[in-house]
Amino acid sequence: MSFKNQNFSVLAYANGFTLWNYNTEDALADVKTAGYFNEIASFARVGDMILTVANKENAVVPAIFIISAINSGVVAATDFTSAQV
Repeated sequence: MSFKNQNFSVLAYANGFTLWNYNTEDALADVKTAGYFNEIASFARVGDMILTVANKENAVVPAIFIISAINSGVVAATDFTSAQV
């Protein structure tokens, strides 16, 4: 599958940091794919965090991603805490 902008929103913003929310039917393995979040390259910043709920239609899988790099429109988002619920 692919990133869906309509499932992505701001939860909080302060001092140049944004906490985002993203819900998707995609499996967490798909969300972890390099370039999955490229569509947000123009407005996200390194250090922003994305609270993610993957596999929403089946077994909900929460994860927290941090944007570790943005280079030439390519977003690197690192999953640093994921858990199976």
